[in-house]
Amino acid sequence: MNNILLAFGLTLFAGLSTGIGSALAFFTKKTNTKFLSVSLGFSAGVMIYVSMIEIFYKSKETLIAELGLKTGSWLTVASFFGGMFLIAIIDKLVPSTENPHEMYKVENIGDSKVQSDENKLLRMGKFTALAIGIHNFPEGLATFISALQDPAIAIPITVAIAIHNIPEGIAVSVPVYYATGNRKKAFLYSFASGLSEPIGALIGYLILMPFINNILFGIVFGAVAGIMIYISLDELLPSAHEYGEHHLAIYGLVSGMGVMAISLLLFI
Repeated sequence: MNNILLAFGLTLFAGLSTGIGSALAFFTKKTNTKFLSVSLGFSAGVMIYVSMIEIFYKSKETLIAELGLKTGSWLTVASFFGGMFLIAIIDKLVPSTENPHEMYKVENIGDSKVQSDENKLLRMGKFTALAIGIHNFPEGLATFISALQDPAIAIPITVAIAIHNIPEGIAVSVPVYYATGNRKKAFLYSFASGLSEPIGALIGYLILMPFINNILFGIVFGAVAGIMIYISLDELLPSAHEYGEHHLAIYGLVSGMGVMAISLLLFI
C-alpha cells in the first residue's frame, strides 16, 4: 500500500508541475530560454539513460527468467517497440496545429509573436491543453509503474518528466492568458492538462491490477522504456534545440546521463 501511495504521489507531482510553467509565464518578464534548453536536454539524458541501461535491462531480465532466453528476449524487444508505437499513434491522432510538440517554439513564450486574434489564441490554448493531456496519459502510467516496481528508478524519472512539463504549462497558459487577461483561467487550464498524468496512472493501474504478474511487469517495463525514448527523441531534444543553442541541449543531455548513472551507482 505504501508503494502504491508513493507511486501515485510521484506521478501527481510530475503531472502538476505544468503549474510551475504557468507561474513562470505570469511572473517573469522574459523566460530564460537557455536554462530551459539545458533543462530539457538534461531531462532527455536522464530518460534515455535510465530507459536503455536500467528499465530495458530489468524488462529483459524479468521476461527471460519467466519465459526463457529466446522468448524473453524477443518479447522484451517487442514490448519496447510496442511502447514507441503506442505513443506514436497517440501523437499522430493529435492534429499538428494542436500538438504540443509543434507548440514548443520560442515565439510561444515571448511577447513579440503573440497573435492578436483573441478567439484564436483561446482556442489554441484549449486545444494545447487537450493535446498535452492526451500525451501525458501514458507518461503517468510509465511513472506509476516504474515507482511501483523500483522507487529508486522512479524518482529521477519523475524529476525529468516534471522538468519537461514546465514548458508544457507555458504553452497552455500563455495563449489563454493573452486571450482572456485572466491569470486564474490560464492557470486552471494548465493545471488541468497536468492532471491527466495521475489519472492515467490510476486508470492504467486499475485495469492492469487483476492481471499483474512478473510477465506483465516485464512487458510494461519494456513498453515504458520505449515510451521514454520516443518522448526524449521526439519532444525533449527538439524542444531543447528550439529554446537555445544546439550545444546547450547536448551539454544538458550528457549531464543528465552522467547524473543518472551516478545516482544508479549509489544504489548498488
